[in-house]
Amino acid sequence: MAEHLPAVGVAPRSAFADAVLLVTSELVANALRHAPRTPVIDVGITVAAGHLVVGVADAEPRLPDLGEEGMGAGLRLVTELAADHGGGVGAEPAADHDGKIVLVRFGLPVGAGTNPRG
Repeated sequence: MAEHLPAVGVAPRSAFADAVLLVTSELVANALRHAPRTPVIDVGITVAAGHLVVGVADAEPRLPDLGEEGMGAGLRLVTELAADHGGGVGAEPAADHDGKIVLVRFGLPVGAGTNPRG
């Protein structure tokens, strides 16, 4: 993930980059913890319309409880970091396999979101 952020104009080692990397780490840890029979965890990043979206997919079809009472410490941290950067957290059934994808949307900092190499 860290290698892809500069390609979309996100400064390495910036507070924003650190937040994205921490969120990605927490989502992967959650997938390992809560979907132990998942043979592969897919991690993706999308940048469009002023937002950066991190998606982590696994083979567990049960969606996480994103309500205040249902979240553990990891998802609470993810939610807070996304909110700090004008975004949010969602989850939905995977479109191409049995399982789910957890999506975290961030508002991009001013000047990010374009390829700095033109």
